[in-house]
Amino acid sequence: MSDFTVQNEGSIFILYAHTTPARRWVHEYLPDDRTRWGQDGTVVEHRYICDIIDGIREDDLTVENAQ
Repeated sequence: MSDFTVQNEGSIFILYAHTTPARRWVHEYLPDDRTRWGQDGTVVEHRYICDIIDGIREDDLTVENAQ
């Protein structure tokens, strides 16, 4: 299993953190007032998702598309 999965919902994406390092990454790099989706999901506007995924990968965490 990857650290994150990202689900494309059209105009937004939902980024799910699955591991403890992924949850730490979200806490450290994403704003406290982010819109949450369920327990470990974060709603991300389409214009930000590429930069967020790049940051995740730069920190040696894995991210894959939700099936």
